[in-house]
Amino acid sequence: MKRQFIFLFIVIVNQANCQNKFDSLFLNSPSESINKIKLEFNDDYGNKTFLPLTFIKGKDKGIVFTILAGVHGAEYAPIIATQKLIKKFEVKRLSGTIIILPITNIGAFYSSTPYVNPIDNLNINRIFPGNKNGSVSEKIAHFIATKIIPVSDVFLDAHSGDANEDLLPFVCYYDNQNYPFQTKKAKELSEYSGFENVISYPYTIKNSEPALYAFKQATQVGKIALSFESGKLGYLQPKAVDRILRGYYRIFDKLEMYEYNDLEDKTKFKRLNSPYYIKSKFQGILYSKYKAGEKVLKNRELGFITDEFGKIIERYFATKSGTILYMKGTPPVNIGDTVFSISPN
Repeated sequence: MKRQFIFLFIVIVNQANCQNKFDSLFLNSPSESINKIKLEFNDDYGNKTFLPLTFIKGKDKGIVFTILAGVHGAEYAPIIATQKLIKKFEVKRLSGTIIILPITNIGAFYSSTPYVNPIDNLNINRIFPGNKNGSVSEKIAHFIATKIIPVSDVFLDAHSGDANEDLLPFVCYYDNQNYPFQTKKAKELSEYSGFENVISYPYTIKNSEPALYAFKQATQVGKIALSFESGKLGYLQPKAVDRILRGYYRIFDKLEMYEYNDLEDKTKFKRLNSPYYIKSKFQGILYSKYKAGEKVLKNRELGFITDEFGKIIERYFATKSGTILYMKGTPPVNIGDTVFSISPN
């Protein structure tokens, strides 16, 4: 029997139609198909943007696996890894369905803006579950929270260090005791991903509280959820891209969705403790001799910031010994910024 491959390129111009069209396509598209769509969002402030989305249906029904990339537009490694995945993927080998949001924050990506969407100045990864009547970023978050996450069995949020962040690669998940099976599976997938470092974050929010973060939203509603972090400082490192792409394939293989022969077959990992954060009380210019991944000792000075004339206005010290998970990798620091994130010993 001849295999059938269907490629759909659709532009949706209305917010209500956008969600209805996704529902219809997702439910009714045939097996062994690749569907590529652009969902357009606009708001009452006159803002417009779009969300590219691909979903790939395999030869039979099974797990629905979602990859969210580019929620921060200047985090390039996961975006490029996801592009490579789309290009190389062989539909006939897939069991189940994969949903891919390759560049969630188009506004930030094309303006090379860290953290926020410059269209409405909001950080999409700090506003979940979003607002269907809000600005374009809030509507995108709401669409993901109400349309993408509910149909997903596994939700993977792929990040890197933003344009101003130095970062040690790691994979993480939330220890949500409300859903012990899903937490156990997230732990297993994290440990199997091939990432060198694995972190379990404590889960402390109530079901009535906003999750704020994308993969925390998925965790809150009982999905198997985890996050990759690989890459840093706003430029593309091939090893960071390869790590993420390999992680995708290893997890697909673990879930028996897509057979993958890992030539490295490196599964050793180190468990790191949930980090503590050192935030800035002032705006200033950072000086530090440390880099992400380095060890620090309790009470040791990590660095300092000066004002515009070189006067030291704040010093930073490690409150516990540990490993720098990520840190500011460029000089500018604003009030409230996380300057150092340290995984304690």
